[in-house]
Amino acid sequence: MRRTGESRRRTVSNRLVATLRVDRDTVFWDGELTGFGVRVYPGGGKVYVAQARGPKGSKRVMVGRHGVVDAAEARRRAALIIARVKAGEEPAAPEPPAARRANGPTVADLAARYLEEHAAARCKPGTARTARAAVNRHITPTLGRLPLAAVKRAHAANLHHGLRDTPAMANRVVDTLSHMYALAAGWGLVPEGTDPCRSVARYPARRRERFLTDAEFDRLGRTLAEAEAGRSASPGAVAAIRLLMLTGCRKNEILTLRWENVDLDAGALRLADAKTGPRTVPLSSAAARLLAGLPREPGDNPWVVPGRKPGARRRDIDGAWRTVRARAGLDDVRLHDLRHSYASRALALGVNLPTIGRLLGHSRIEATARYAHLARDSVREAAARVAGSIAADVL
Repeated sequence: MRRTGESRRRTVSNRLVATLRVDRDTVFWDGELTGFGVRVYPGGGKVYVAQARGPKGSKRVMVGRHGVVDAAEARRRAALIIARVKAGEEPAAPEPPAARRANGPTVADLAARYLEEHAAARCKPGTARTARAAVNRHITPTLGRLPLAAVKRAHAANLHHGLRDTPAMANRVVDTLSHMYALAAGWGLVPEGTDPCRSVARYPARRRERFLTDAEFDRLGRTLAEAEAGRSASPGAVAAIRLLMLTGCRKNEILTLRWENVDLDAGALRLADAKTGPRTVPLSSAAARLLAGLPREPGDNPWVVPGRKPGARRRDIDGAWRTVRARAGLDDVRLHDLRHSYASRALALGVNLPTIGRLLGHSRIEATARYAHLARDSVREAAARVAGSIAADVL
């Protein structure tokens, strides 16, 4: 490959392109495929190009942006374009106008790279889905055509304000855009510290807390037994709901639980890929009995909660939960509230917050701190019981 005006050539590869930095608009040419190169802009933008001479003269065509397509795919496209130009056929769409090229990559370019190189490669499936929703439904349609350098606080503030009827989504979209710019700085697409979302005030978080009472736990237990006996909910779904109640696990931790993760001898679940990383969940005797009594699927199905197809796992239990909670008169209770209720019961039994954080697999104390008011309530109730007992003797 060679820089324009130089004779040295090297192979265009993802690793090499990632290292290229320039002070002025420069094309680096490939040493293997003549006419294939990458144009690098001072702002950090990089686009693959194909150039060839045909019967109608020389043509240069933009193949794709680095980060949206990789070097191998760009090389394949370039070879086809070069062949078409030499044959006198129309190539793909021409390079963008010079004014647009000079502005470097757009928000849409960054969004595509963010979803491919970060969300898909590094995030849990649920987190990746959330990122795709924020990007594809809101960020790209609103800001996609703007160059990265052109996005200012006003753009981010207007995007945030436009979603004011769904404040949680508004905050998530702006947080996603902010994260995109942080990654863009690391990728050399924008200067360090560039963040149009920095001073956008987020909407106050409105956490929804719902804890089952003793009577509601009892009602739910009876309803699950009736659903299992009457086959109104599958045995797998009933078992999953019971495990959520008995372990405080997240729904996905139970639905992705493999038998190899269940250690009944040690009384523990060994989760290798939980939301906050590997963790061990201690099993109560009730949870261990439940797991020991579950039937194993014939064949090689590794999942504790199997799906309908051979070898597959169950993907969701929301439908079964809606049926069960309606029959139990718990229409306002979400599956995730079973996890909150586990923490609430632990506090009522005198378990301290750090221990509850470890039971729930929290990586940050802030996540457990939301239960602090329940701890205060438990202490207050205990004080009242103690004082009441003493008062009966001394007053």
